Amino acid sequence: MDKVYNDTAKILKVLSDPKRLRIVDMLSCGELCACELLEAFHITQPTLSHDMKQLVNLKLVNFHREGKNVYYWLNQSTLNNLQKTLDIMFSDKPDCICHKILNSGREGDSNCDCCCDGESESDCGCESDRDCSCGTK
Repeated sequence: MDKVYNDTAKILKVLSDPKRLRIVDMLSCGELCACELLEAFHITQPTLSHDMKQLVNLKLVNFHREGKNVYYWLNQSTLNNLQKTLDIMFSDKPDCICHKILNSGREGDSNCDCCCDGESESDCGCESDRDCSCGTK
């Protein structure tokens, strides 16, 4: 799962640039020539090349050359996989990392260091939810 987190973080880091997000948004309409992107953003060719290289390296965008022109389009497969990964991360599931972490101190676990030692909720002596690390409150 660490590889999924690392790969997703790399993609999100590249997409965290507003200009790159706008490029992805423009490419959602279909294939565009680099010259059209340059015109839309009023940036230099080296700046666009750097941004496109970032998107291409992570397989977010595909390209092909026709003479002197470079054409770009979205790699739907990578974007669909990103969307699925984020959907999974943002949803509750039985094997979720939060359950593993939160359940590590539940009843019967000798690691529970709250005041109630994992007793039932009615017998829990913790003053508040914050005091209770075993999850009975």
